[in-house]
Amino acid sequence: MSRPLFSIITITFNAESTLEPTLQSVASQLFTDYEYIIIDGASKDGTLDLAHRYDKYISRLISEPDNGLYDAMNKGIAQATGEYLIFLNAGDTLYNSDTLAKINDFIGENRPDILYGETAIVDANRQFIAMRRLKAPQKLTWKSFRMGMLVCHQAFIARREIAPAYDLQYRFSADFDWCIRCMKKARSIVNTGEILINYLNEGVTTRNHKASLRERYRIMVKYYGQIPVMLLHIWFALRYYTTRLLGRQV
Repeated sequence: MSRPLFSIITITFNAESTLEPTLQSVASQLFTDYEYIIIDGASKDGTLDLAHRYDKYISRLISEPDNGLYDAMNKGIAQATGEYLIFLNAGDTLYNSDTLAKINDFIGENRPDILYGETAIVDANRQFIAMRRLKAPQKLTWKSFRMGMLVCHQAFIARREIAPAYDLQYRFSADFDWCIRCMKKARSIVNTGEILINYLNEGVTTRNHKASLRERYRIMVKYYGQIPVMLLHIWFALRYYTTRLLGRQV
């Protein structure tokens, strides 16, 4: 039996209120050469009952306690057999029913190590809010993330063979580190030029957001060096406050 082209992985924990659009978006794909893996953290609500309504489309569903989001993602990678990994959070959806088909067209015979695209932000009613603030660059390398996470994790598709485990020392930004490590190993990175993902705008707590930024700073220093990262952040701050000042004057 040949391996599927895509391993789509969704991590859930008490996700009954957000999961169904994600399940529907996978089930509606016109291109069906995929396996769908759900790693659940022993949910206590109706998450599993909801998921079982889509058993036809789910290849593996594992429900057990885990040590957080990135531990669950590592379990998903361990279960995956597909050529490419797509992480789709509960509440997020593939952009259209032909999204996997379009990605397949970009893969073609060249089999790039990484493909990426744009992300649309939607509300709980699946209504479009805006495109993601950070636009995916035309060309992407591991050095690009000096300017921040320019590509949403869900719109970043890596070959399973080059994908490392998530580093569990990072509680909030292991995906940032993971993407950089994937890009450092990649021989070819392709911009699809397509909107790939609808990202659910749930908001984050200030505490977690600040902790995430601190982790990202540590990760950036690890890969790009203390002084260059410090100078970049000074520039970020000056740009932010200059923009606010000009906005007040206008």
